[in-house]
Amino acid sequence: MNAPAPIISAIVVSYNTAALTLRCLDALFADLGTMPAEVLVVDNGSTDASVSEVRSRFPQAIVLENGANLGFGAANNIAMKQATGKYLLLINSDAFVRPGAIAAMVARAQADPQLAVIGPRIVCTDGSLQLSCFRFTTPARAWMENLWLSQLFSGSKSLGDYRRWPHDRERIVDFVIGACMLVRADAYRQVGGFDENFFMYSEESDWQWRMKRAGWMVAFTPAASVEHIGGASGIGEKARINRHFFESLDLYTRKHHGIFGLISLRAAMAVGCTIRTVLWAGAWIASPRRRRAAAAKIKLLSWLVVRQTTCWTTPLASPNIKVR
Repeated sequence: MNAPAPIISAIVVSYNTAALTLRCLDALFADLGTMPAEVLVVDNGSTDASVSEVRSRFPQAIVLENGANLGFGAANNIAMKQATGKYLLLINSDAFVRPGAIAAMVARAQADPQLAVIGPRIVCTDGSLQLSCFRFTTPARAWMENLWLSQLFSGSKSLGDYRRWPHDRERIVDFVIGACMLVRADAYRQVGGFDENFFMYSEESDWQWRMKRAGWMVAFTPAASVEHIGGASGIGEKARINRHFFESLDLYTRKHHGIFGLISLRAAMAVGCTIRTVLWAGAWIASPRRRRAAAAKIKLLSWLVVRQTTCWTTPLASPNIKVR
């Protein structure tokens, strides 16, 4: 007798996170229960025991070995091309679904066929809320955020953001973070996979922007809860992570708003960082107990001002968009 077609194709990308990947899979299989599903683990060239441990502990999982770190989007693209489920559950190796999370996201997707992506309520290891819904980045929004206008108009549907929203009700949002999201396979097939020019960061916002342009919507549901550590693959590499983040932001802005949009966004960030540097310098002078924290902030903000005003080589080139 043939097994039923999968409802869920769960995809976990792993890079030197063996222990976390095993914990992620433990929670994943427990929550899937008897739901028809397939689980694909994509290893991005780990040098720890990730592959052997996963194959030993979870022989039912499909393990795909890349042999090199291809990045978040490219790794997910490889798995999505092989996935056969009606829904794709993309989840980081350092994210752990809580009981009932997958069923809640599927129920939300089934209730509204216009939804391409459903994001869960994400919490930190101490149970506190982790912001997981954001507005699309635009040059205008960058100015609003750097001049604190988005906070001033936080309650406005068009001008505000989601930062003060407690993530306590279902809501249509611009995009959800890629730590965990349920994606309708039909939407993936229509718009294609992640843009592989993004090595890490901004690929999920670019993807959901393209889905919105194609007529789909993105929703958040607090009925599903997922614990997320965050940054596990980049521990000890803060400088590299910062570089990837801002390079991806450049690419996203250049792709969707052109070179003049990128210049405007960078100017907004330079102005905002300069103002914040002055304020933190005042805190350093006024409060000796805060000097260590203030010094760290001043160092980062100063680096950003220099970076946003002088580093132009990569974003000046027209991005060669490729979607696998």
